[in-house]
Amino acid sequence: MGEEPNLNYIKEIAGGNEEFEKKFLAIIQTEFPKEKEEYLKNLDDKELEESAKVVHKIKHKLGILGLNDGYKLAIKHEEGLKYGDAKLKDDFMDVLKVVEEFILKIA
Repeated sequence: MGEEPNLNYIKEIAGGNEEFEKKFLAIIQTEFPKEKEEYLKNLDDKELEESAKVVHKIKHKLGILGLNDGYKLAIKHEEGLKYGDAKLKDDFMDVLKVVEEFILKIA
């Protein structure tokens, strides 16, 4: 994946309010690992519709972190999962790994 996560959107909406930025990032840092775990569990359990619901939550975080291609992939993956198709899971996992590494780096 060529995209790199960034904080541009968060900084833009924070308007220089560092406390807001920190709180916003803390939410992402708390929610993302739980959502990733829930996504993987649902995949393992063959609960693809439930996986789609989690992808829906994650996709918004991808957009917030400036991952436009990741966001588009998440849309396709979410739709596929709703119809029992998980063929994009490996590509989606690559995106999740990039986000996970980014979250650890900014912690």
